[in-house]
Amino acid sequence: MARLGGCWAFLCRCFFQYETPKILLIRSKKVGALNRLVQALILAYVIGYVCVLKKGYQDTDSVLSSVTTKVKGVALTNSSQLGLRVWDVADYVIPPQEESSFFVMTNLIVTMNQTQTRCPEVGVPERAASPCSLGAVNGYRSVQTGKCVNFSDSARTCEVFAWCPVETDSEPPNPAVLANAENFTVLIKNSIQYPKFSFGRRNILPDVNTSYLRNCIFDRKRDPHCPIFRLGDIVSEANEDFQSMAVHGGVMGIHIRWDCDLDMPESWCVPKYTFRRLDNKDPDNNVAPGYNFRFAKYYKVADNVETRTLIKGFGIRFDVMVFGKVNVVCDWVVLTFMKKSNLYKEQKYSYVDDYALVSTSHQFHLFL
Repeated sequence: MARLGGCWAFLCRCFFQYETPKILLIRSKKVGALNRLVQALILAYVIGYVCVLKKGYQDTDSVLSSVTTKVKGVALTNSSQLGLRVWDVADYVIPPQEESSFFVMTNLIVTMNQTQTRCPEVGVPERAASPCSLGAVNGYRSVQTGKCVNFSDSARTCEVFAWCPVETDSEPPNPAVLANAENFTVLIKNSIQYPKFSFGRRNILPDVNTSYLRNCIFDRKRDPHCPIFRLGDIVSEANEDFQSMAVHGGVMGIHIRWDCDLDMPESWCVPKYTFRRLDNKDPDNNVAPGYNFRFAKYYKVADNVETRTLIKGFGIRFDVMVFGKVNVVCDWVVLTFMKKSNLYKEQKYSYVDDYALVSTSHQFHLFL
């Protein structure tokens, strides 16, 4: 019992005692100087790094964006297969519209007057180890009939059912057929929104008029805000050669960056353009280089036989990518320096004081 009483007394003393820190002032030049140095370093970090460099006093929002493009240009070609031909935008922009990208054909291999029939397979000589088999599929373009036929005076190959004559898988022309595509232009229209701050801009700036837009071409030094770009300039800005790239094709990136500070005038919020090649161009690994795909144009001849022209198109795909963020000053500036700061505080904060709580509690007890 005595031990239990002692424990109870100890608990009571601990429960009803109050502790307060004691401050010891050390009068020492060394300790005082070290203390002020640490305080100065902390203050310099907060002001210099957090506030000035990183702008920690600002709020941010990410960009929402839409992009549309319009390519213009005409090219004249003269080849043994196609003859004299004029190419306009309906011929070389495939498909006419894509989401945030566009493709311009710069080179092509054409196989004309194909019909559904039987013919010798191209470039696949028969071997004893792999005889012609009925129904066997040759790659992506034909089905074997099981027969072996003459491909030439000196070679035999499997007969196939396909679109004949079968396309010859050869290297594309060099120089490219549409080498003049480097002089084509593209108008890029980009609209952005920062929904948190109800702020929007276009890359066609407010001071731009129709006359200017008809004549301007983007130039890094002379006209950096023109939204019309020459395709050859886009490729050269990425340190690439357009004529070399046009042979096998490739993928280019057009980067539009909007980094805006709404503490500054709105007119300072303008896009910055950069360009880079996105597809792999490795001289040590050049398997399947560039960018290409096949498409066909169908028609019927006089005897109602379905016929097509097969085109293996090589070209450059341009991907338009938009990046950006917007900064605005934080609440403490609004609540401290604005003329209506008191009104803003009333709307932002709700106040509850102890007297009101005591009064309400007292009335509640009376009611009970």
